[in-house]
Amino acid sequence: MLPGHATPAGTARFSDRFPQLHRAGHFRRIGQVPDAGELWLSSIGLGTYLGEPDDDADQAYVEAIVQAVRSGVNVLDTAINYRHQRSERNIGAALAELSRSGELNRNEVLVCTKAGYLSFDGSMPADPRGYFMREYVEPGVLDPKELAGGMHCMAPGYLENQIERSRKNLGLETIDVFYVHNPESQLADVSREVFHTRLKSAFAMLENQVKAGTLCYYGMATWNAFRVAETDRGYVNLFEVAELAREVGGEQHHFRFVQLPFNLAMPEAYVLVNQVWGKKRLSLLDAGTALGIAVVGSATLYQGKLTHDLPDSLGRVLGTTGDAHTAIQFSRSASGLATSLIGMGNRQHVEANLKVAEIPPADAKDWTKLFGEPQAGD
Repeated sequence: MLPGHATPAGTARFSDRFPQLHRAGHFRRIGQVPDAGELWLSSIGLGTYLGEPDDDADQAYVEAIVQAVRSGVNVLDTAINYRHQRSERNIGAALAELSRSGELNRNEVLVCTKAGYLSFDGSMPADPRGYFMREYVEPGVLDPKELAGGMHCMAPGYLENQIERSRKNLGLETIDVFYVHNPESQLADVSREVFHTRLKSAFAMLENQVKAGTLCYYGMATWNAFRVAETDRGYVNLFEVAELAREVGGEQHHFRFVQLPFNLAMPEAYVLVNQVWGKKRLSLLDAGTALGIAVVGSATLYQGKLTHDLPDSLGRVLGTTGDAHTAIQFSRSASGLATSLIGMGNRQHVEANLKVAEIPPADAKDWTKLFGEPQAGD
């Protein structure tokens, strides 16, 4: 397995290899744990959610990942359940190829993965229930009582098991960012008190994983948690979650990343002022900045829905032509957003989408004209 992890020096060296993109504002310095320096991350990251779990898609993904890194992308995002662990393995194969050729050092790229959902291995088994019993329940990895909705678990033992599988899939000694995947789904089954207890236990285990060198940072990759009002059952308060991390990891805790959808159709991270701490009310993007937590945007193209039929006026404001480029430019131009993830399963997607990186993000004043004032979450 490849040793090392993303570092300030390594990511700076990566960004320096692309002076035109650097000048255009494609790379951003993201501060993490105090005194640990800052990482230079690409404004566009490659996601690996979509695609069939087959050999053809595997080959196309490996080629896309290699092309993306060669084109200036150093944020790669996946999850153990994406395409039944194949997406993690595709990233591993691409990184191994780039490392062998001398084109990439391990410390130049941020590799992120997630766990929480039950995952198959390679393909859908004929007997899914039997598979989970043999793989997880009978060996004692997972207690069925810890499942939410019959498919989600964030018990420490289960997540630890998934981290080990992910490290092998990725071929990495150390995962840069590990996300608890959609933890808010647990709130459909358990009280908020139980939810916080489970999350705190998971964080304590993840802090130990950082000490052991298997992770650098951890966080939460969400869908609804930060995009709904405080009165919603699935709502999560980032300040409360960060406090749980402090309780188990101290001021130097490693809960430093969150992920949520951010795009033209789902702009809540900016427009919804739903993060409450004492008398403060902030948007999720502002809360992340206040807490020193990097915010990563997913679903930049809303699974292809934002690649057509956008108003021409958006492109004029954002300085782009073509609907896909306009949608990407909107997300990557948001103040406080570290990286916009785009699912890119072939080289053609990479070549087309990375053209946006050649132009500066939209001016902040022009970008904010697209909105009125951010709205209260209640």
